[in-house]
Amino acid sequence: MTNIGTVGVIGAGQMGRGIVQVCADAGYQVIVSDVNEDVLNTVTATISKGLDRMIAKGKMDEAGRDSLLGRISTTADYAGFSDADIVIEAAVENEGIKTAIFKSLYPHLKSDAIIATNTSSISVTRLGAATDRQDKFVGMHFMNPVPVMQLVELIRGIATSDETFDAVAAMVKQLNKTATFAQDFPAFIVNRILVPMINEAIYTLYEGVGGVEAIDTSLKLGANHPMGPLELADFIGLDTCLAIMQVLYEGFADSKYRPCPLLVKYVEAGWLGRKTGRGFYDYSGDAPIPTR
Repeated sequence: MTNIGTVGVIGAGQMGRGIVQVCADAGYQVIVSDVNEDVLNTVTATISKGLDRMIAKGKMDEAGRDSLLGRISTTADYAGFSDADIVIEAAVENEGIKTAIFKSLYPHLKSDAIIATNTSSISVTRLGAATDRQDKFVGMHFMNPVPVMQLVELIRGIATSDETFDAVAAMVKQLNKTATFAQDFPAFIVNRILVPMINEAIYTLYEGVGGVEAIDTSLKLGANHPMGPLELADFIGLDTCLAIMQVLYEGFADSKYRPCPLLVKYVEAGWLGRKTGRGFYDYSGDAPIPTR
């Protein structure tokens, strides 16, 4: 089995930072890269703020924080991943962008390095074909927020080797998380079930069956969901929800996966949820206000 000691992470957004944090917390040396230099330069400070909140709650001490942060370094280019045993891609859910990353990445890696993608819906087999090591390519789908959520979906492409799969499964265990094993079909397990439910909630809003608050309250109190589907969509990002629905619709050619036109319009407007300050709720004030 491949011995993983150094982890590379591509993408320093919310998902990437979470992956960096849990890997460093588990004792791995972590190298992170991002195309946005400003985001990359602040990644350690941003993680530190979250750790400070844990210290305030008594869940971590300052020595633990400093030790964790000391295991994180940054690189401006992929040459910085030359010693990585595994590189986890956590870029935007766009196949063209991910493919371009992998084509640029693999020439800088040592021959036995594993490449993992955090894709939430795209074919792992197809993404792996953009590399020189399909046998060492695997899907490693973390849930958001990564430090809190306990699940990691592992997806093997058609060429993924047993050695690679066993190595990432052992890594998930080292991260103190639980792995589920999904076949390489559109959106895998979690998002194949979850995102169509969100899409149906948006259809319910679109058709005027209920307003934003009514829909979210109904699912929270009527189905015991911790978060309403529209609130959850804003948390995930409406662009990500749309991208997953498009993968499902194109992958299965089934009308039940057709993205709701209202979801499309919100994304066209740039109303992507919490990250832009507006989605199905307006986040500009002290408390979120429904936009419909």
